[in-house]
Amino acid sequence: MASRDVVHYDTPLQRVLRVLAVIFVVLYLIWTLLPFVIMFVSSFKDLLAAFKLPEVGDWMGIGVFFDFTPTYKHYATLFQENNFGRYIMNSLIAAGGSAVISVIFGSLAAYSLSRVDFRGKSDLFFWIISTRMAPVVAVMVPLFAIFRSLDLVGTLPGLILAYTTFNLPFAIWILKGFFDNVPYGIEEAQMVDGATRFQAFTSILPLVAPGIGAFIVLCVLFAWNDFLFAAIIGSGGAKTLPVATRELVQPQNIQWGAIMAAGVVTTAPMMLLGLVIRKYLVTGLTMGAVKE
Repeated sequence: MASRDVVHYDTPLQRVLRVLAVIFVVLYLIWTLLPFVIMFVSSFKDLLAAFKLPEVGDWMGIGVFFDFTPTYKHYATLFQENNFGRYIMNSLIAAGGSAVISVIFGSLAAYSLSRVDFRGKSDLFFWIISTRMAPVVAVMVPLFAIFRSLDLVGTLPGLILAYTTFNLPFAIWILKGFFDNVPYGIEEAQMVDGATRFQAFTSILPLVAPGIGAFIVLCVLFAWNDFLFAAIIGSGGAKTLPVATRELVQPQNIQWGAIMAAGVVTTAPMMLLGLVIRKYLVTGLTMGAVKE
């Protein structure tokens, strides 16, 4: 008996919902991407072109928006006059250093909480994650007092330590879920063959590599975009990109072109990083969601 293909027809309600979903996605993309497009295009405009009004009838302003002669003077101003090359390096060192330290110590602590049972384990784990729940503003004054007494204010080590203060609890919390998903039998087999506990720990690190990579990206994003820590703890010798961009707004002069160029320099690396590793980021974030 010949099989017949079953044809499913959408109901009117389903077609309407599909159209509404497409409209929502389009509007959402316009809402989220339009500011970046405006910032990128404006970074290549001189001041007169940036504030030029559209012609009568051009109610969307598309014609005047793209009608300009590109200039690179704003980027030249950033790197030649405002020393943005140094601020980029400070941001890279602070974000990368905090991510590396948080991953090393966070993975060790998360592995211990995942594999070792001891009295008060749940209370300790809650206390660790509760430190991440505290608002940054609430702990800024005592942290500043401690860092000033240790001569860490205005230094990159102080800024790295400040970021690690909030990244490390997050690392322990998120990495514990990844280690919980790894069967303990793998490590038992390693230790039966004569491996030490640390060797068994290192043997399962490749299995949680997507989770570690996802956390590193989140840690770098937090430190790269931070303004409060960088403005207070890192003021002076450890100035980062957000703080340097804020200083382009002065009472007597607002450097709009340089601000747009600084915005591109600040956001472009993180956007490219997210696009390159988006598949691994999603895999890492969902890896510890369900315990098998």
